[in-house]
Amino acid sequence: MELFTRRHVLLGVSCALGALAGVRDVLAQTPPATAGPVDPKLIEDLVAANRILADQGVVDGYGHVSVRHEKSPDRYLMSRSIAPELVTAADIIEYDLDSTAVDARGRTSYLERFIHGEIYRVRPDVRAIVHNHSPSVIPFGATAAPLRPLYHMSAFLSGGVPVFDIRQAGGMTDMLVRTAALGQALARTLGARPVALMRGHGAVVVGASLPLVVFRSVYTEVNARLQSQAMAIGGGQVTYLDPEEARLAEASVSGTVTRPWELWKKKALAR
Repeated sequence: MELFTRRHVLLGVSCALGALAGVRDVLAQTPPATAGPVDPKLIEDLVAANRILADQGVVDGYGHVSVRHEKSPDRYLMSRSIAPELVTAADIIEYDLDSTAVDARGRTSYLERFIHGEIYRVRPDVRAIVHNHSPSVIPFGATAAPLRPLYHMSAFLSGGVPVFDIRQAGGMTDMLVRTAALGQALARTLGARPVALMRGHGAVVVGASLPLVVFRSVYTEVNARLQSQAMAIGGGQVTYLDPEEARLAEASVSGTVTRPWELWKKKALAR
């Protein structure tokens, strides 16, 4: 009788544990709650940002841009997995900071969405993020030559541009930031800076608004191209912005970011 009772107790415990595991699985699969409706203007700007970056040659069929939800700092908005130039308002998905879609409705998410969630988690000042494969920056992530500002429009690079080496963070990978742990490692490399390069991959750029992050993305590419040209012409002897020059230039330019934004937006949305 005692053996019979023990067996039944063990069986009952096993069933209970199985039921709890099932509950955990269901909860893990339950989408997070929405933070609420978004201002259509913010959606329009996010669509425009995608198209501007494509129009300016910063992204092509790959790359993505996100913006923090206006009503909740623990939510962000980003397109489904699609070429940036093709993004429409219907493609925008809301995510939590674990980069779980609120209402995917069968739409596929970018594999590297963890870049966005993990940076938003540790950088409350950041309201928009771009990940791109900007071609001119690639050599600076794979060589000892640091990316430095030589152009007044790129003065924001003055604090230094760190390089994220995914091999050091995750060993041998396919080079994609496809997990939260890799996203956290990238966020640590970025630190408080506006730009970080990704060895053999591209860059991540952050800012306090969509116009600013687009501006920084465009002029990071421009500076990288100009720096390569200057290094070739000058035999490596290049005059870069002094830190004080960079500080003054960035302060001067920061108030004019909406000027190119409105131009780029008008052109990009007209196509």
